[in-house]
Amino acid sequence: MDAELLGIGGRRFRSRLFVGTGKYASYEQMRACLDASGCQVVTVAVRRERLYDQQDRSLLDFIDTKRYTILPNTAGCFTAEDAVRVARLGRDILEQIDNPGASWVKLEVLADPRTLLPDPLGTLEALRVLKDDGFDVLVYTSDDPVMARRLKEAGATSVMPAGSPIGSGQGVLNPNNIRIILESLKDGDPNYPVIVDAGVGTASDVTIAMELGADGVLLNTGVAGAKDPVAMARAMAHAIEAGFLACRAGRIPKKLYAAASSPTEGTIAGS
Repeated sequence: MDAELLGIGGRRFRSRLFVGTGKYASYEQMRACLDASGCQVVTVAVRRERLYDQQDRSLLDFIDTKRYTILPNTAGCFTAEDAVRVARLGRDILEQIDNPGASWVKLEVLADPRTLLPDPLGTLEALRVLKDDGFDVLVYTSDDPVMARRLKEAGATSVMPAGSPIGSGQGVLNPNNIRIILESLKDGDPNYPVIVDAGVGTASDVTIAMELGADGVLLNTGVAGAKDPVAMARAMAHAIEAGFLACRAGRIPKKLYAAASSPTEGTIAGS
């Protein structure tokens, strides 16, 4: 992993795993999971009600802002206007603590609360406004290759196609679409970062996404909702490295029939 760093918007990271901060039983558990995951980028929902717990403790008090780059996100926004407002609020918060994530945002503009699928028109509208406002915009989208290409053309710093619906734990449901997105967005631009976002349920889902050629994976529920979140966070760290290495190593082709793994000619010495 140290040999090839992940580059996004002028930043470079050793870890290709992005981890969220929601749904944990406590802030202490969240902090332990972030540490176990080995991540360097932590995504935070900016809406005010998510920044404090019932004891009025701040989420940011439990994140080492010198160790982690915070990626503010616009989770829960259903209009372009709301997403832009929340992105600007996130920038204001991070500028106060001098975190390098202040100039970037993970953009989500959702279509409805039942499916949490992205609204393509609202997403494009918000992306254009935020780009004009100086943000590096990492954009959550569906696994539609056409939409992914349009987002890149509109200036997305990174396109983040969903493996499956948010929080569903179904993994990568349509690997062919992810392959097409990767091929399309990296054609002539091999270093363009594509991050699989949403739907991860366990470590093998992360490995599959990376073996397809993704540059990274963003997850939250798969860790926070596990029976042992800290152990799952550690598993995710191993999975992303395994998938990264396997993709570059090159798998053998799949065959219908068996192929002997030992030589079929020659004799054993001394026989």
